[in-house]
Amino acid sequence: MSAGTNRDAETPLSDELIEWADYIFVMERPHRKKLQDKHRAALKDKRLVVLDIPDGFELMDPNLIHMLNVKMSRWIPTN
Repeated sequence: MSAGTNRDAETPLSDELIEWADYIFVMERPHRKKLQDKHRAALKDKRLVVLDIPDGFELMDPNLIHMLNVKMSRWIPTN
């Protein structure tokens, strides 16, 4: 599931979504800080992973998809 950190996000992140997740992935370190500042209590038992991917790509940009495939291969099996 995907959720955004901004209020105008299509699916804004909530404590309920955090509770649902096993892992939480963010693109950049400032996203991690924003989550920790706003949702600290909900994050206490969650694994929060920073992918270190700049958050400036257009939706479905082939370069972004490639970077996500590479970075996420550790977390999501390809078979």
